[in-house]
Amino acid sequence: MTLDIRDLSFSYRAGFLNNRLCPVLKGLNLELDSGEIGILLGKNGAGKTTLLKNILGIEKPDSGSVLIDGTDVLKMRRADRAKLISYVPQIIDFGDLTVYDTVMTGRISYMGLSPSRSDREAVEKILNDMALSDLADRSVEKLSGGERQKIAIARALVQDPKLLIFDEPTANLDISNEALVDTEMVRAARERGVAVMASLHDLNQAMVIGDRFFFLSNGHVVRHGGKEIISEELIEEVYGVSVKIMETGNTKFILRKEIQR
Repeated sequence: MTLDIRDLSFSYRAGFLNNRLCPVLKGLNLELDSGEIGILLGKNGAGKTTLLKNILGIEKPDSGSVLIDGTDVLKMRRADRAKLISYVPQIIDFGDLTVYDTVMTGRISYMGLSPSRSDREAVEKILNDMALSDLADRSVEKLSGGERQKIAIARALVQDPKLLIFDEPTANLDISNEALVDTEMVRAARERGVAVMASLHDLNQAMVIGDRFFFLSNGHVVRHGGKEIISEELIEEVYGVSVKIMETGNTKFILRKEIQR
């Protein structure tokens, strides 16, 4: 599977009577393959969340295309697009459902009036694969933040997507639950061959899990590639802060330089 975003442009309408256009994405281009974890990086307002909303069909671009294996998903029916792309939001509100029923909602684009045998088998398999079977009858409302995020990932994966999207998935989690979510993102890519696209703020977290990095600024991808592209100069260009990059083995650590007092 190849995700190919071509010349994507999007503007918000703002001002009195919404007659003023505010460009956010300006002819943006991006490619990502199956089994890769792509990380969107950039300052607040760079367009990361807007890009994800355009891919998901939540927002409609002014121009451009979002192709999966050559098919423009922007022209698909919502149900068909849901079979290709799934989404794990930052803020999760399942309502008072059991874990089993919550994960089953991920099969809505496949099922008829009621779940089929294949729908039930898909849910049971993902619960087993992600070690959630013991929680199947528990109310999601009574689970921890990390468990809820893991269930959101299970619900997304049970759609059998080709592209899995995360928008700041660990922003409100402690370090142990952040590690849990990171592990599931990596497993989705490596074991299931899903292309994963995530928007992150934490550069060091990005370095741990990312394969390809897309630095956004002023509505464009200004630099993209593997870890080899990440430099002190690039981070200062994109974020406007001075950092020090240290390496140990194949791992880079990014440290913000001490503030002069």
